[in-house]
Amino acid sequence: MSKKAEGKTGIVYSTEHGRMCPVCGKPHGQCACGQKQTASRGDGSVRVSLETKGRQGKGVTLISGIAVSPDELKLLAKTLKQKCGSGGTVKNGVIEIQGDHRELMVEALTGQGYTVKRAGG
Repeated sequence: MSKKAEGKTGIVYSTEHGRMCPVCGKPHGQCACGQKQTASRGDGSVRVSLETKGRQGKGVTLISGIAVSPDELKLLAKTLKQKCGSGGTVKNGVIEIQGDHRELMVEALTGQGYTVKRAGG
């Protein structure tokens, strides 16, 4: 069986993109064929806190310590944002939700079976 039939491109370096994955032919930064996404490590308890530093006085609810895969974390963030009717994002394994929604997030996460702790006051 030839390399082309196995899905291998044979290109290992491109002047435009740099190093290439020999299996899928994508640049190494975009390759996901040999990588398995792992869950972020946590100590078993989810921490909910409020942060205003660097945000010009605006409060942001931070939810950290959730040990799920990055895809599942994005889905959880989506449901939590819908629950409080606010925007937000996922950065470095931490869910950020605009506004002070600590009580609502503690109730929602406890209802989903997580052990939740309020952090920072």
